[in-house]
Amino acid sequence: MNVSRDNLIRLLNEDLAREYQAIIAYTVYSQVIKGAEFMSIATELEKHALEELQHALIISKQIDYLGGMPATTPLPVKTSEKAEDMLRFDLDNENVTVRNYRERVRECESLGEYAMAEEIRKILVNEQEHQIDLANALGEQVPDLTANTQRVPA
Repeated sequence: MNVSRDNLIRLLNEDLAREYQAIIAYTVYSQVIKGAEFMSIATELEKHALEELQHALIISKQIDYLGGMPATTPLPVKTSEKAEDMLRFDLDNENVTVRNYRERVRECESLGEYAMAEEIRKILVNEQEHQIDLANALGEQVPDLTANTQRVPA
């Protein structure tokens, strides 16, 4: 694996933009999702929003540690009138996030940034929990992301 510190800063900033996107999406979706069958997931989405904020803080700290400036712009947030669509958007975004963080762990380790890799592993565990929650809410199995572990562009 051939990644430089500057490239890692750029990739972490892409991750940070995705974390901002998740904060906004979970905040909005948790408040506008309707239907008795979605009330428990709406409460869970509020928790996800807070967890994504913690992820953003951790990633920002790592970018600063590497000498970079944390990004300030989120990726676009999709909206819908349908609860299932919003949950699908979240699950799709979590799938991308999990793939990217798996790659980020490898990149950090290739640079000898083992502590940073551990911080990202903690985030990864949490993101996989979000995947499980969303897949369950949609009545689906958690997607198998092992077949394609390449980074998906922002």
